[in-house]
Amino acid sequence: MEKLYEYLPRELVTFVLVTLFSLLIGLSQRKISLKREGETTQFGTDRTFTFIGILGYLLYILDPNRYSLFLGGGAVLGILLALNYYVKQMQYHVFGVTTIIIALITYCIAPIVDTQPSWFYVMVIVTVLLFTELKHTFTELAQRMKNDEMITLAKFLAISGIILPILPDKELIPGIRLTPYSIWLATVVVSGISYLSYLLKRYVFRQSGILVSGIVGGLYSSTATISVLARKGRQASAQDAPEYVAAMLMAVSMMFLRFLILTGIFSRSTLLVLYPYLLFMSLVAAAIGWLFHLRHKRRALSAQRDEAEDGSNPLEFKVALIFAVLFVVFTFVTHYTLLYAGTGGLNLLSFIAGFSDITPFILNLLQGTGSVPVSLVATCTMQAIVSNIAVNLCYALFFAGGGSPLRRWLFRGFGCVIGVNVLLLLLFFMV
Repeated sequence: MEKLYEYLPRELVTFVLVTLFSLLIGLSQRKISLKREGETTQFGTDRTFTFIGILGYLLYILDPNRYSLFLGGGAVLGILLALNYYVKQMQYHVFGVTTIIIALITYCIAPIVDTQPSWFYVMVIVTVLLFTELKHTFTELAQRMKNDEMITLAKFLAISGIILPILPDKELIPGIRLTPYSIWLATVVVSGISYLSYLLKRYVFRQSGILVSGIVGGLYSSTATISVLARKGRQASAQDAPEYVAAMLMAVSMMFLRFLILTGIFSRSTLLVLYPYLLFMSLVAAAIGWLFHLRHKRRALSAQRDEAEDGSNPLEFKVALIFAVLFVVFTFVTHYTLLYAGTGGLNLLSFIAGFSDITPFILNLLQGTGSVPVSLVATCTMQAIVSNIAVNLCYALFFAGGGSPLRRWLFRGFGCVIGVNVLLLLLFFMV
């Protein structure tokens, strides 16, 4: 926008922008009034808001130093808006003030356009238009919210914006890279990803099928998602069984992407080594899952069935504490394994870690334990993931039960993923 000032008078460009933005806001108000047939409480629509913006610009440029005319015009507009609000209250019992606030914002467009960078005033207009249109969306969202949803959000803001910045970044024990800040940082990052997956599942993909359930759940915890899907699919028919396994494989695919994100956050050097493996395995798991889904697409599972899945909020304080404890435990175990058993012991530990939540173990490696080389961190990460996928297969078989038609598809899908993983590990060692 600044380049236009080189070819056109600044006053002309500003006037056109103010008029255009005011008209857009007025049109949004016109749309609202059309939705409410017989509505007589609107302060104005397209022309009114356009004139409000033009008036604000004229009074602004007539007294550019003291802004007395602009302030006086704003006071008069405020009085008119107050009278309109009074009439709405007394005669129509309407108490909303959204139109009044939007009218005042429209009046302020002129000085904003004239003094602020283009990205800022465009952002203001976009925000006003979006929030005007999203009224019913917010109403539906509020109706779907649980009673404690705001408390959950406050918890996340507290652990990330209050607790984390005040924690010291000093080693608790000399020689072991374990600080209160590093412990809580790992907890906050993992909790944030888990909370995001919960919000996506509950508010964005609420009516989605079981396949999307596996995708979103994999961002939170592939083990928990696979266990839930296997338990729900215990009584599935032979036609529905591949769809459940496809969702489990999608959860595995998202697990690889989750570790790709975590690796990028905590260790860029390790990311340069691991990203081809993580991306490739994510694509392999997703491709196998998608093939299962396409092959048995004829009979879709109902959305209500998916709603029966566990919709609990993953952001609970006890979960964060458990993760923090596991992170500390793996820090000590990794440190002393390297000290007394060397790299061979750490390789064995990476396979053993797969029997539990591997995220604390991998994050501990990524944040550094002494002088562990990047190649060893990458190897142990890959081994822990392979081990965890095998354990997830065992969980799925256990929860599915002995006679479930899921078992055949589980062996096929997870067997392919594990086989490709092992092959990549062997190639990695050869290189």
